[in-house]
Amino acid sequence: MESFFSALLLGILEGLTEFIPVSSTGHLILAIDLLGLKMPPGKVFEIVIQLGAILAICWVYRVQLFGAVWGAPSDPEKRQFLINILLAFIPSAIVGVTLHDTIKSVLFDPVIVAVMLVVGGFIILAVERYKPAPKHHNVETFSWKLALKIGLCQAVSVIPGTSRSGATIMGAMLLGVDRKAAAEFSFFLAIPTMLSASAYDLYKNADHLTLQGMEVIAIGTAAAFFTAMLVIKAVLTFISTHGFVPFAYYRIAVGSLMLALLLG
Repeated sequence: MESFFSALLLGILEGLTEFIPVSSTGHLILAIDLLGLKMPPGKVFEIVIQLGAILAICWVYRVQLFGAVWGAPSDPEKRQFLINILLAFIPSAIVGVTLHDTIKSVLFDPVIVAVMLVVGGFIILAVERYKPAPKHHNVETFSWKLALKIGLCQAVSVIPGTSRSGATIMGAMLLGVDRKAAAEFSFFLAIPTMLSASAYDLYKNADHLTLQGMEVIAIGTAAAFFTAMLVIKAVLTFISTHGFVPFAYYRIAVGSLMLALLLG
């Protein structure tokens, strides 16, 4: 029961943090380490429960996604939108598969997560201050070159604590994308990225997963799904009004506190 309750709490934490630039995986790693929780081996729990948040994206944007898939054969703009998502996904796929074991064994470290939270916070402050005037406002009209550049930015997020959404959104804003479009493209890019990461992690850890481990993952995934459903639209509304500076200060505060606790 303790494992199931922990999975529920961590799933809620995942749903709350997946789509804001604060690193959901980093928060999970810190929470599990600081609370001394026992999760399934191989760090698979921290990756796979992100499926819940991704399924929430698929549901919230089901009309746009279905329209793009259905219209792709006859509509060049919708076809290009789907191609852009796949192109942007490729850099992270290459880095993730090539460095999977190193990332899990070396970089899934609470101290690294805390440091990256602080560093990422200062990067967000810099981007918000010096970003160019936005010239791209609609995710469906991005060029393939722009999409690929955003995908290269996402590849940096293999370092836990960096934030996948943070890397893609800040990278997009530096490339002239407005806040809302940058966040939405990050949402769509999360679908192939996290689906493939979850499938690959399950494959790599199949021999170590027990029935209880799968039940714990299922609870965390379900909690992440329902929480993310409540968060997605609220995130877009918040960033349209307040920008990303509040998240930067949050990252710096949390990262600094975690470093004090871990190294003190």
